[in-house]
Amino acid sequence: MPLRQQRRKKITHDLFGGKVGWVEWQRPGFDLGLKLKKCLDENPGIIGIMLGSHGLFTWGDTAYESYINTLEVIEKCAEYLEQNYGKKRAVFGGSNLKSLAKEDRLKQAALLAPTLRGLCSSKNRMIGHFTDDDRVLEFTNSKDLSNLAPMGTSCPDHFLRTKISPLVLTLAPTENLSDAKAVKEKLFPAFEAYRKMYADYYNTCKHSNSPAIRDANPVVILYPGVGMFTFAKEKQTARVAAEFYINAINVMRGAEAISEYTSLPRQEAFNIEYWLLEEAKLQRMPKPKPLTGKVALITGSAGGIGKGIAKKFVEEGACVIINDNDADRLAKADEEFKTKYGKDSFASVFLDVLKSENINEAFDKTALAFGGVDIVVNCAGISISKPLEDHTEKDWDLLYDILVKGQFLITQRGVEIMRKQNLGGDVINIVSKNALVSGLTMQPMDLRKQLRCI
Repeated sequence: MPLRQQRRKKITHDLFGGKVGWVEWQRPGFDLGLKLKKCLDENPGIIGIMLGSHGLFTWGDTAYESYINTLEVIEKCAEYLEQNYGKKRAVFGGSNLKSLAKEDRLKQAALLAPTLRGLCSSKNRMIGHFTDDDRVLEFTNSKDLSNLAPMGTSCPDHFLRTKISPLVLTLAPTENLSDAKAVKEKLFPAFEAYRKMYADYYNTCKHSNSPAIRDANPVVILYPGVGMFTFAKEKQTARVAAEFYINAINVMRGAEAISEYTSLPRQEAFNIEYWLLEEAKLQRMPKPKPLTGKVALITGSAGGIGKGIAKKFVEEGACVIINDNDADRLAKADEEFKTKYGKDSFASVFLDVLKSENINEAFDKTALAFGGVDIVVNCAGISISKPLEDHTEKDWDLLYDILVKGQFLITQRGVEIMRKQNLGGDVINIVSKNALVSGLTMQPMDLRKQLRCI
């Protein structure tokens, strides 16, 4: 038995006094079942088995006893790790750089996300997710990042969602990201190198009956000093990928504290990622909806026509940003969307289209929540119905600011993000029939007749 395997087996034996067995990595299936049986036959009386690069099995005479055994094993492992963190050496070799302040991290992430989304969407349009979780920053800022990140993850549940390894950006935390074209030119070679690495991995490990190569773009992107971006076809998948990579970081942290981290061999990883059973599951996935992969910001979407549009977009697969200048109405809409559609289909933000700072905050939140924007709907509006001679200059200024200037500012900011992504986009303006056929008073109009694309 190789030295590393002996060490892992010995740590498990010593920690649990022989009450928990150890089985080295084996792909799920009949062979793994035989190895589990062999371990049990050779170790009668054990209460569980650790599976290398898999997880833990425990059992008992009753469901409750099995549950208690699970908790006790996990708690003992946690205590053991806590006792060893920093004992042998600093966690991840210590810090290599310092994180930006929270506000600055979010600003950098919001500026960069649309460019990353565009680069990750060279084959399929992706939805993004961002986190600056403390565990992520500890890892990305560490001296061991350059060694551990390329090794990839160790558990099938991890890399099936995160790909074999992440892309680590070489941008400084304080990098000037205002020139999107220059930033993209700087990042493009890294994405090309990643795609080549993934293609080489596929071509080296593939079998005669392997499924065709999938999207070679990274799922996980690490930005030292700032945080982690993840991209997938749906928001939930992107969010879950982030959660799984944080778990992978936890595995690396624990392994390095008591011994050394080892990832799953590339061939074994490939055999799982391109397993025909996994491919069959992917083929059974439901077809995407018409707006799947699209992100829409609809102004004034906490009520009325705006909320109706937002609901329809979500039902057609889009992720939406609902907003309003009425905090109470926005809170009610937020709760309604959360109950009806779930947290991954929308984000909400207070937005007054008369205030540039509100507009910038709304689009920053859009970039952080979903990676960018594809559709801007200018729906926020106001109507003042009275004869011309009764209109005041104040009435005119308010109408102009909301219906003209507000739409201009929203559209300008939205188009800026769309150009960073280089994925195209749509701007929709909602207008009253009075824009085309004026009258003394204004009457409600069918929504379909109010949509105008520009």
